Amino acid sequence: MFSASDHKYMAQALRLAEKGLYTTSPNPRVGCVIVQNDQVVGNGWHEKAGQPHAEINALLMAGDRARNATVYVTLEPCSHHGRTPPCVEALIRATVSRVVIAMEDPNPLVLGSGIETLKNAGITVQTGLLQDQAHALNPGFVKRMRYGRPWVRLKTAVSLDGKTALRNGSSQWITGEAARKDGHRWRARSCAIMTGIGTVLADDAQLTVRHLPVARQPKKIIIDNRLQIPLDAEILQGETVFIFTAAHDQAQKIEAFEKTGTQVVVFEAPDQERVNLNHMMTSLAKLSLNEILVEAGSSLGGALIQAGLVDELIVYMAPSILGTGARDMFQLPELVDLTQKNTLNIQDVRMIGNDIRIVALL
Repeated sequence: MFSASDHKYMAQALRLAEKGLYTTSPNPRVGCVIVQNDQVVGNGWHEKAGQPHAEINALLMAGDRARNATVYVTLEPCSHHGRTPPCVEALIRATVSRVVIAMEDPNPLVLGSGIETLKNAGITVQTGLLQDQAHALNPGFVKRMRYGRPWVRLKTAVSLDGKTALRNGSSQWITGEAARKDGHRWRARSCAIMTGIGTVLADDAQLTVRHLPVARQPKKIIIDNRLQIPLDAEILQGETVFIFTAAHDQAQKIEAFEKTGTQVVVFEAPDQERVNLNHMMTSLAKLSLNEILVEAGSSLGGALIQAGLVDELIVYMAPSILGTGARDMFQLPELVDLTQKNTLNIQDVRMIGNDIRIVALL
């Protein structure tokens, strides 16, 4: 169905899409390559929400050479008016002859209609080439569009015996500098970073992207059931901050936070004392957040896993042993049978400096 050349040019389009890894949110990362007589005459990628889509950038480069050309694009071209005009109209006007698409757009406003419009204009359309790779670039966008939830990654650093800190809370640094820098790349691609009040009180961390240049910082999400966070906490500086809490009796403090720009969302769980994590995730999707990176202690991490809200684990494992009494990776209920275990799907294992990085799907 697809030739070796098709694979080559779609791979190029995927590499272009990856250039938008840190910038396109809340839009998907998309790349496009236009080929005429086995020569690339145009290429482009979507760089930022509100700016031209990948197809438009590629068409601008190709100019008249787009006539009767083949277009390789990693996501179905849009067919609706949003911040920018429909890409399918531009492709039709350019009189391209063939469009090869890696994956359909899961956005209900587009799904299938872009393909149908191109076909109705007499353009040959083929789909599914390197689909899995295209999906891997946009797991959050796909999940938000299909299920109304963001893609949640849980990142943690542990010793070889699965400990995250000493009994007294000391954890800096379990892993080496290379692993810590690598962690900032996961921050950079995320729409928001989530943590719990325990981590905020213990570390007073900023949770910002450092060690690499970025055009924007991710938003911050704090789970604080009793609204214990100080008004001058370091994490409240900078980008948009959302505090999710179950504290209904602290109207004065909530008002003080909101005067500083921090948004406080009061949630009720069945016991009235804890944030309803499922409802929270739905709310985050409505805020157009695609990918959430969780950097938290064992309590919040365990609660998210137990609720079935974690999609991916990023584990940095150091060549050290912390021993009995050190803090565990997650707080989870004790199992009585091995059939109850959480089985992971390992995606990647590699050395990062002297540490091992494991990427796994839940």
